[in-house]
Amino acid sequence: MATLIAPSNHSPHEDAETLQHAFKGWGTDEKTVILILGHRNVYQRQEIRRAYEEIFQEDLVKKLESELKGDFEKAVYRWIHEPADRDAVLVHVALKSGKNYHIIVEISSVLSPEELLAVRRAYLHRYKRSLEEDVASHTSGHLRQLLVGLVTSYRYTGDEINVRLAQSEAEILHDSIKEKNGNEEEAVRILSTRSKIQLIATFNHYREIHGTSITKDLLNEESDDFQKALYTTIRITTDHVKYYEKVLRDAIKRVGTDEDALTRVIVSRAEIDLKFISEAYYKRNSVLLEDAVANETSGDYKHFLLTLLGKDD
Repeated sequence: MATLIAPSNHSPHEDAETLQHAFKGWGTDEKTVILILGHRNVYQRQEIRRAYEEIFQEDLVKKLESELKGDFEKAVYRWIHEPADRDAVLVHVALKSGKNYHIIVEISSVLSPEELLAVRRAYLHRYKRSLEEDVASHTSGHLRQLLVGLVTSYRYTGDEINVRLAQSEAEILHDSIKEKNGNEEEAVRILSTRSKIQLIATFNHYREIHGTSITKDLLNEESDDFQKALYTTIRITTDHVKYYEKVLRDAIKRVGTDEDALTRVIVSRAEIDLKFISEAYYKRNSVLLEDAVANETSGDYKHFLLTLLGKDD
């Protein structure tokens, strides 16, 4: 369930003109920017972008980049883009960083096959290279195999489960992960090709057979990037709401808030299931997510995130 509060009707031309007025003068009227963009869904935001360019012959995204700053600017920049284009940017930044591969796993594991295909098309359009090409060129070994497999996957989305297959592949994963028998390619094959419902059945059989969750056997202090990517794949496939709750919890509780992670989750899930993630956060931490965000952020950045959470202050 979404937290975004958007009107059923709006005038994109009026919104564009209101935004242009907010940019005039000695300083930008950030409250107006938040009031407009923080209350418009993805279709309405794209209508505003088209109207703004039509009226003022200027790209609204570039205008916002020049008028806003800091974490607020980054959050608005990610918000105003269509989801596929935003995810393409996030993947590109993760690859350039050389370390945030979990973001690639997040995107490729949580999206539907059609949504992931749209990200690949957006990436190609924006960067003039294929997503799989860039993933392959920035990684190596089993990590490369897993990430390329995930971003190119087009999974079955039905509800049929092959019980025998789940049982046998639970054993394959155990031998690969727990026993470390050098059969990582099989783990990659299973996690990058099976449907989500089939994988969940496999993980459940793993627990039944071995008395522990597959993630408990996977992650420890010596885990490398490949094992961490496997862990993220399994966690987000099993329960993406709990996964995102933990991302938020870690972002807020660390010494120095992780604004990138905080922004990524709130912006990407506000129109989908951020309410469920917020409920999971409260259940786990006994603190409302909006209160935690308000305590850890400030200024226009705080106001914008709270608006996306449906909590104007």
